[in-house]
Order: sequence, then structure tokens, then C-alpha cells
Amino acid sequence: MNIKTKNITTFDEHLNKRYGKRGSEKRTEFEIKAKAFLIGEVIRDERHLAKMTQEQLAEKIGAKKSFISRIENGKTDIQLSTLYRLIEFGLGREIEILVR
Repeated sequence: MNIKTKNITTFDEHLNKRYGKRGSEKRTEFEIKAKAFLIGEVIRDERHLAKMTQEQLAEKIGAKKSFISRIENGKTDIQLSTLYRLIEFGLGREIEILVR
């Protein structure tokens, strides 16, 4: 089978074309939303591993179920203190932050 590859680009090239180069306003906005989505996915996965519902997690940290839902769906910004409460107090896990 002969496959043409001239139209295949890297993921970074795709992002550059769609959202602009790193540092541009549109690309920065995309990356912020992507990180919020990723954090939400991590929280959802950890909540499932802990066999908790959104309501149970919310009750444990003194929040509303709708707030947990918005975080898990990447629809709200989350403060570091809230992330700490969710992961360490609510889910009994440990946060480790890596800056590169």
C-alpha cells in the first residue's frame, strides 16, 4: 500500500496552524483550556479510583456537586488551594508539582 505523507503534520504544526504560535493570545487561551481539561480528567480518574461520586467528593470538601462537575468538565478555573483540598483532603492523594 502506498501512503502519501506530504499532508501529515506534527501535532505542534497543527496547533500552530489552528491557534497560532506559542505565546500568541489565541494559543495561550487554548493551552489554558487544555490544562483545565487535563486537571478535570485527573480529578475524575482519581475520584473513580476512590469509588466516590461527585456528590460525595463535594460534601467531603464543603463544595457543591455542580462545582465538582464544572471542574471535571474543564469549565471553571481552579485555585491551587481548591486543587489541594480536592486531591489531598477529598481523595486522600498527594499533589506533586513539576515546573519545566
